[in-house]
Amino acid sequence: MSTVTNAEPERKGVRRFLRFPHTYVLLIIITLVAAALTYLIPAGHFDRAEDPDSGREVVVPGSYEQVESSPFNPLFFPMAIVEGFVEAADIIFFILILGGAFQIIMSSGAIHSLTGRMAKGFGRSPVLVIPAFLLTLSIPGFTMGMSEETLIFVPLGILVARALGYDAMVGTAMVLLGTTIGFTSGIFNPFNVGVAQAIADVPIFSGAGFRFLVLLVLITVTSLWLIRYARKVKLDPAKSIVAELEQMQAGEDAQELLEQKIQVRHILAVATLVGGIALLLWGINVHDWYLMEMSAVFFGVGIVAGFVCGYGPSRSAEEFVKGAQGMIMGALIIGFARAIIVVLEDGAVVDTIADGAATAIEALPGPVQIVGIFIFQALFNLVIASGSGQATVTMPIIAPMTDVLGLERQTGVLAFQLGDGMTNIINPMQTSLMGSLAVAGIALQKWFRFIWPLLLIWLTTGALLVTVAALIQYS
Repeated sequence: MSTVTNAEPERKGVRRFLRFPHTYVLLIIITLVAAALTYLIPAGHFDRAEDPDSGREVVVPGSYEQVESSPFNPLFFPMAIVEGFVEAADIIFFILILGGAFQIIMSSGAIHSLTGRMAKGFGRSPVLVIPAFLLTLSIPGFTMGMSEETLIFVPLGILVARALGYDAMVGTAMVLLGTTIGFTSGIFNPFNVGVAQAIADVPIFSGAGFRFLVLLVLITVTSLWLIRYARKVKLDPAKSIVAELEQMQAGEDAQELLEQKIQVRHILAVATLVGGIALLLWGINVHDWYLMEMSAVFFGVGIVAGFVCGYGPSRSAEEFVKGAQGMIMGALIIGFARAIIVVLEDGAVVDTIADGAATAIEALPGPVQIVGIFIFQALFNLVIASGSGQATVTMPIIAPMTDVLGLERQTGVLAFQLGDGMTNIINPMQTSLMGSLAVAGIALQKWFRFIWPLLLIWLTTGALLVTVAALIQYS
């Protein structure tokens, strides 16, 4: 008896140790792996120069050379984490302000009432909410490159999904995949397509027709795949990948969403939000606004929303703090994720990875080289999560490569943008992904189990799209 008693705690201890780690722990492990790579991959760099069209510092093609190895010093590991937070400070504060502003609007019931009316309006075809959500959330993705802002809509997506008999995974996916599809298609996205086209010396936002086709294709295949999972869960809730989460969080709020009535203050609050987003679109596209200006706009939206909802200053402040508190875990994840990039850049291995991939692509047979560029970009996206940051490193390599291959540079931009966007749905360094999962309470391994079939579908679709673009000389 004593042997069994002693063995059981030991087995539980082993299981506890081998259990999938907390998100913060996982990101620290990935950071340590990145540090180890700086000992295995030679250090190197490209020369850089200012691009006259975009004004950004870009890589000079053919200038790569190895430099003295500078592997990451593990003694500075805590400093790398802190540096990640410092470098991501503007994003972190933006997320907190965004959370506060949205909470003021959400607390009025405005978003709930309008969304409930939309969900109820689909009547006997509730699955149509899925493509509707994907399309709606794709719009800010392909116009203003919405990414981190996704976190705010996740609780709403979950409420709608549960009200229709689905689970939190469906609700999270409707939001996260919608914005990712928009960002990936990038019809008028200044942060990936705009920068890439400027560097490739292609007219800004030209070729929008084919990118609109990309949007429709991705929404279609994603809707069909997600509807299949949603129907399976509705028929048998036990088949939900997050069944335990559903049991813990099941309540009456989801069904009450369908019974919300629209009031005048709801319309005014939503009008304030729409006006703020319209102002952002104007500022981003006309005046190159970024996070500081975006934060200021949403802070103003929160103040105005509190006023039209009939809140006094103290009530508005209370709701603002409540909303910011709800975003803390997601905001902190952004700092941990940025530390991975800090380590790779300090070890001077990013350019080496880019040069090695370019050399490998040039060795491929002609017809599949464009697919090679797409796959390279999809993998490189796991090294640098920023779309504009990737463009400054890889587009100066891709653009002349397409010239050599006899392809249009617009096709090279397409391969870049699809690769840049598609693997965001599995990238632990992608702050919108990690933050959204944190808000939803979904473990990363659950998300991987759920999303990998769709990722394969997306990558296959992307390869076909860039191949078609190459065949028709997309320009």
